[in-house]
Amino acid sequence: MAQRLLRERLRTIRERMSEDLDAAMREDPAATSRFLVAISYQGVHAIWSHRVAHLIWTRTPALRPIARLMSQASRHWTGIEIHPGATIGRRFFIDHGMGVVIGETAIVGDDVLMYHQVTLGGRARGRFKRHPTVGDRVLLGAGAKVIGDITIGDDAKIGANALVVKDVAPGAVIVGIPSVVHSGDVIA
Repeated sequence: MAQRLLRERLRTIRERMSEDLDAAMREDPAATSRFLVAISYQGVHAIWSHRVAHLIWTRTPALRPIARLMSQASRHWTGIEIHPGATIGRRFFIDHGMGVVIGETAIVGDDVLMYHQVTLGGRARGRFKRHPTVGDRVLLGAGAKVIGDITIGDDAKIGANALVVKDVAPGAVIVGIPSVVHSGDVIA
């Protein structure tokens, strides 16, 4: 029985890792092979490390200091800081990645594409939900700052260097400082 459960868990881990590699191949035109992505993409390494740290953080509160140390080691090696308390969906891809910060109470949906220097940050102190919730299939452009307990709707696109401090409707395109809804696409 225990051996069967272990085999199933390992199969699930292998499937999720494969999904991450597929997401990188889909989202990055420069990705030439799954093997190269697996050994050299810091965004993929950061999310894999986060998944282990998050599992420890959520399932074994007594070991939370270990999860924090893991996240700091990952930050040191990848340049990407993801708090182990953050909830990250499936097929999440961080392209380039340097300077990404994802706070403790952030929630990121499935199939999200995030570029370098994006911050999902808080704007208040305390032990409550203080970081953004990002829906499914969202694009977060390079340098975007999404701050506070706000919601980014499914299929939204946040332009490069946008400062977002209010909820974003599903499918909206947001650009500027402060951000405003814009018609069209953030990618020329």
